[in-house]
Amino acid sequence: MLIDFHIHMFPDALAEKAIARLAAASGLAPETDGTKDFTLQKLREWEVDRAVVLNIATNSRQQTNVNNFAISCNHDPLIPFGSVHFESECALEELERIKGAGLRGVKLHPDYQGFEIDERRLYPIYERIAELGLVCVFHTGFDAISPDHIHATPQKIARVLRDLPQLTMVCAHMGSMERWDEVEQYLCGKRVYFDTAFTAGYLSPAQAERIISRHGAQNILFGSDCPWQASSATYRFIDSLHISSAQKDMIFYQNAQRLLGL
Repeated sequence: MLIDFHIHMFPDALAEKAIARLAAASGLAPETDGTKDFTLQKLREWEVDRAVVLNIATNSRQQTNVNNFAISCNHDPLIPFGSVHFESECALEELERIKGAGLRGVKLHPDYQGFEIDERRLYPIYERIAELGLVCVFHTGFDAISPDHIHATPQKIARVLRDLPQLTMVCAHMGSMERWDEVEQYLCGKRVYFDTAFTAGYLSPAQAERIISRHGAQNILFGSDCPWQASSATYRFIDSLHISSAQKDMIFYQNAQRLLGL
């Protein structure tokens, strides 16, 4: 079994424009056209059984529509997460709607949404996410949209973990994209999940093995960052690591099953 905990797709009317804009900003060639149907086709080709769709409200005006799209996709094999924007006056109420609609979590992106992960003004949102029993996935580390400023460093993440131990956090990109030495220093062993999104070809096998050993395979979630990396490429990377079959099974699907109550 394979559960991809980190994919993206868009409403059909927006997909072409969104993918083109993101591809131009990142310099990456997408693996899908961003639509639901084509994404499902590729997931089948990549032998992905379930996939967590991470949606992002990049401004307060988008919040309702983004979550309407997430709710509309809430059926097998997709597990959509909602999103809220801290500038929305109804962000806390929207979290209630997300929970009531049966979504299991939210995605927050400090770079695209414009906040530092440890800013106190975000804490009421984090606290409500925790109270509702939702999982919170954060983009962490480098992002091409703001290459000179890291909004979610391992040090800042560690402060949030200290202040809000009740929050179930998933730090995308193995704890912090391209800040993996700091991940080892500040985050390994703490009560937080990492996902493997966009690590194949960027994170060295030796460091990946070291992080998994230090942090525990039970705290690592398989994720690809589709459409920016194929699930199959990430699978090959994890499968090539010198870790046990039992550890690989935890990463490929067992941890996601436990975390999401599947």
